[in-house]
Amino acid sequence: MRPPLPPFTMATAVQKVRVAEDAWNSRDPQRVALAYTPDCPWRNRDQFLAGHDAIVAFLRAKWEREQEYRLIKELWAHDGSRIAVRFAYEWHDADGRWFRSYGNENWDFADDGRMRRRIASINDLAISEEDRLFRWPLGTRPADHPGLSELGL
Repeated sequence: MRPPLPPFTMATAVQKVRVAEDAWNSRDPQRVALAYTPDCPWRNRDQFLAGHDAIVAFLRAKWEREQEYRLIKELWAHDGSRIAVRFAYEWHDADGRWFRSYGNENWDFADDGRMRRRIASINDLAISEEDRLFRWPLGTRPADHPGLSELGL
């Protein structure tokens, strides 16, 4: 079981989004993969994959490429077993160039609270180091750090 479980209320949907954000900010592919059903299909940008092994391999490659990764997710909408999220994350490449990536995710959950489908659309914007907004130490975003709406994103 991966609480909170569907059907989601506003409070449990917000909680589910924060749990997902915290897992992704751990940058631990195995931890993140446990939140998905074993055969969960993903669409991430132009990539299509399914299952824990593919998710773990995808995330390992992602976080090798996207260094100093810091993510903020925000609930957009929810209904029954579905949650829509908007997000932004900052990272730099191997050459030290910084980016802010913006996107939306559509999630559908199984009764046990694991995600059974994930669809993500993402765009990257080159930013300067000085334009970064996500400056907490790597890992979980501090509770007092502003969210996307508070940052005007």
